[in-house]
Amino acid sequence: MLILSRKTGESLVIDGRVIVKIIRTDGDTVKVGIEAPSNIPVHRQEVYEEIQKANREAATRAPHSQLPSLSKAKPSASTPDFSPATNQQHSKTV
Repeated sequence: MLILSRKTGESLVIDGRVIVKIIRTDGDTVKVGIEAPSNIPVHRQEVYEEIQKANREAATRAPHSQLPSLSKAKPSASTPDFSPATNQQHSKTV
């Protein structure tokens, strides 16, 4: 772990894309501002851990074999038939 000292108004830069700025200190509380590109998620650690826990639970909740089968549904008259046999007659060799 890298430990740095910063005063109010000072910043640090991570990977040239994330700026962490000390906004204010009040006793043992520090207000931090973070500037990061929108494609980089920024979360408090406890929120991040909850997201990871929910993702793990969702991944193990219902195996694919327990999901309803879409192949049993019958297409309606307005639903185009994209089955391989139908598509084969529409394809051509170039």
